[in-house]
Amino acid sequence: MEKKRILVLCGGKFAFPSLQQLGVEHFLCGVGTGKAESEVVQVLKRESANNGLPYKAFPDKESLSGLRAWIDELQPDYIFSISFPFLLSEEVLAYGENRFINFHPGPLPAYRGPMPLFEVLRYQEKETAISVHFMNTEFDEGALILEEKVPVRNNETYGGLAVKLSERIALVALNVAEMLQYGSSIPSSMQDEGQARYFEKPDFSDTLIQWNRMPAEEIISLINACNPWNQGADTLLMGKNIKLLTASLSSETHTETPGKILALTPREELAVSCLNGQVIHVPVISSDHGILTARQFASLKNIIGYAFN
Repeated sequence: MEKKRILVLCGGKFAFPSLQQLGVEHFLCGVGTGKAESEVVQVLKRESANNGLPYKAFPDKESLSGLRAWIDELQPDYIFSISFPFLLSEEVLAYGENRFINFHPGPLPAYRGPMPLFEVLRYQEKETAISVHFMNTEFDEGALILEEKVPVRNNETYGGLAVKLSERIALVALNVAEMLQYGSSIPSSMQDEGQARYFEKPDFSDTLIQWNRMPAEEIISLINACNPWNQGADTLLMGKNIKLLTASLSSETHTETPGKILALTPREELAVSCLNGQVIHVPVISSDHGILTARQFASLKNIIGYAFN
């Protein structure tokens, strides 16, 4: 039986494992990228050429005007979207009903939006999901085909979760391709709009630590959710923007106001006060001086006794 031809639209290296799996199993018939970093574009362009695969970049919304014509030229049986950053128009989707399938790295409909990994970690979820759904003209709103649960480890970072989901989506994408190969139809169900939430891409207000409002566990979760894509969670010290890349909960207690730098610990970490008498230890800081250990950062000026805000 001739393999189904699948065109993958993607946003960058997150889709690499999926492209490899689909390519090895001879499902892949082309690769399109949207808004990807230049080095990723060059890698995909080179690898596509080496493997005789059509490749096209769509760097902005205006360039999407050529997408339907390219799809008509390639004649894929299905189009998989893996972190593709742009909405598809009615003209593009009219290529074929239920031929466009998105692999969303978060639970739907509760975590719609471009960065569900950040939101899942920020809200301290114990599990996330890979949600596979048909595409329509709105982000993440099409009928669900399947949802595969994925546990979130304690203190998991954005980077660690991204790697795990990238590898897992590759297996899910291959399973869906096999389903399409041998199944006569794909069952799906409408999303529950009563449970729907859409999160915009995080801005500074989302990544800023609120020392007077957030308990220690929430601060640590925010720091992990910002590592490495934002180089850590944002805070201010002496009027300068600082980023905390990692932190751990200490067994110490305190009676100070939240955000105060209490000491440089014997393990050369900054001990910082939090709500409810809790203390976190911060070993690595990013600042205008670069990414520094707590000891290196503390040696720049006397910061003990000062407060983050």
